[in-house]
Amino acid sequence: MGRSVGKRNSPRSPPQIARPWPEFLEVGVVPPMNALEILRETVRILRTDPSTFMSILALLICPVSAALLSNTIIDAAVVGAVSRRLVLWVVTSGLPLTHFLKQMCHHLAGTVVSSAFCFPLLLTFLLLARASIVYSVACSYAGKKIVALEFFGTVRRVWRRLVSTYLCVCVSISGCLALFLALLVVVCNAFSGLGYPPEIVVYPALFTVLVFSMVYAHMIIVCNLASVISVLEDVLGPQALVRSVHLIKGQTQAGLLIFLGSTIGMAFVEGLFEHRVKTLSYGDGSSRLWEGPLLVLMYSFVVLADYMMSAVFYFTCRSSSIEVLNGDDHSLEELGKISIELVGAK
Repeated sequence: MGRSVGKRNSPRSPPQIARPWPEFLEVGVVPPMNALEILRETVRILRTDPSTFMSILALLICPVSAALLSNTIIDAAVVGAVSRRLVLWVVTSGLPLTHFLKQMCHHLAGTVVSSAFCFPLLLTFLLLARASIVYSVACSYAGKKIVALEFFGTVRRVWRRLVSTYLCVCVSISGCLALFLALLVVVCNAFSGLGYPPEIVVYPALFTVLVFSMVYAHMIIVCNLASVISVLEDVLGPQALVRSVHLIKGQTQAGLLIFLGSTIGMAFVEGLFEHRVKTLSYGDGSSRLWEGPLLVLMYSFVVLADYMMSAVFYFTCRSSSIEVLNGDDHSLEELGKISIELVGAK
């Protein structure tokens, strides 16, 4: 009781780390894992409580996946207008107007317009799905049974933080895309101004795209981890992004592999849906009745696995961060003992 707050014989107070919510303090230390081990851990958690995760998939993820894949609420005229603007920008920047660039402009326009039109679904259904999945994974690690009343109480507490973090993530990604387009225009115009033909301008443009892809992948990893942090820790918005950057140190390779696997899986299902459902390239199209729902289910399962792996990735990053902090604390104590011995020797 009479112990003073700050003692002179301690070189520094132990580092402070963000604490999770009290109901998840029982979560033990999760050992560091690589991407394959995180996938195996995700499968293990899914098998322990399949009914909960399948309910989340059916009620929250499938409606959004159906809207994103089918483009039923998207105006095709808006996509065409944005695509024409992008094609015009490609021509004025000095790039050769090839079929591949036209397809890329159309795909980028469709992605941007789809995200804008589906934003209400992303802000409600997918955010609620992410909160549900993160809560369920945390309960699995804490050895707790998922109770509906406790879950809804947790959602009410974290909803403002989750929405604030998601809006901050959207602003960050939009700013990154805008900066990339501006940089690409500057690079292409600079080489065009030096007199290089469009066939040569393509190469610095491809290099710029490659660099942006690496930066974009890191940003998506940080943003996904920030969304998990906003559910389990009392931080939001830019603070969650900063916390994510500090937490991910030393675990970037696993995060990149998770992002790469999820992106390839989603792109593969999107391509199948475009070829087998939207475009009638074979038969009379009767197979759409079962192929469409099956591909929507496959896409939803990829999203579910991605969210679950992000939650597992958070726990392994947090354990690694705690180990590093404990190691730093022990090093400080050893340095303090050595300094005391040196002073005594004098």
